[in-house]
Amino acid sequence: MTDSIHAGSTFDSFLAEEGLLKEVEAIAVKRVLAWQFAEAIREQGTSKTALARSMKTSRSQLDRLLDPSNVAVSLETVTRAARALGMRMELRIVAEEPVPEQG
Repeated sequence: MTDSIHAGSTFDSFLAEEGLLKEVEAIAVKRVLAWQFAEAIREQGTSKTALARSMKTSRSQLDRLLDPSNVAVSLETVTRAARALGMRMELRIVAEEPVPEQG
């Protein structure tokens, strides 16, 4: 027998119960996005300064885009960065999956 009140629950249901699920999902998405941009920059051998210049933005704005924990980045910034790297952004909205209840 286990002492945990969350025995048998999923991690998602635990986060939902704690009111953290949406925040964790947003951070996870941003981490992936930041990683994808960092990889594209590395693969292309582009400097952050050159990329910021081609985006017509500041280096600090680009640093916010590349910061995995900063979820406050506009779609415009993401799109400009993708274009500057010769890429495009795809965005889709999907139905939310219900969090399984404990039982």
